[in-house]
Amino acid sequence: MTALEVILEILKLTIPGLVVFITVYVLLKQLTAQLLVNRQMDQRIDAQKISIPHRLQAYERLSLYCERISIPNLILRLRHEDMTVNSLKWAMMQAIQQEYEHNVTQQVYVSEALWTILRMAREHMMTILDATAHSLDKTATADQYIQALFAYLEKQETDPLLTALSAIKKEAALRF
Repeated sequence: MTALEVILEILKLTIPGLVVFITVYVLLKQLTAQLLVNRQMDQRIDAQKISIPHRLQAYERLSLYCERISIPNLILRLRHEDMTVNSLKWAMMQAIQQEYEHNVTQQVYVSEALWTILRMAREHMMTILDATAHSLDKTATADQYIQALFAYLEKQETDPLLTALSAIKKEAALRF
């Protein structure tokens, strides 16, 4: 047997082995990649099963927040006999701030745009309360303050809380 024949015999055995090795390597690589994609999809599905109820609850809580900080609801909850304009104003402003602080964690579950709308609605409500109180005479009563608040609300073209509620509904509808 010559050296050339030995080399040919080695090539006859090596080339099919290399082809089989490369085929197995490519197939295993594809299988591993597909298993990784499947695992990631399963994890994403599991995460959604957990996050969807939290997101729905966030939309519900933020809707309730908008209702609770509306001026008529604040007046019903906080108005007491013998309150002054300032005491009523501060009670309502404090209630709005407490509601905001109670719901601040919900921003994790909603879009930045929606959270900005909610913050702006809160700030607008605070501004209404403060500006209306400052527009009254120093001898005004809490009842006059309430009447001035309702008069201001009637003059408004847009209600920031209704805008916020609408934004909550739209975002919830888009996500679900």
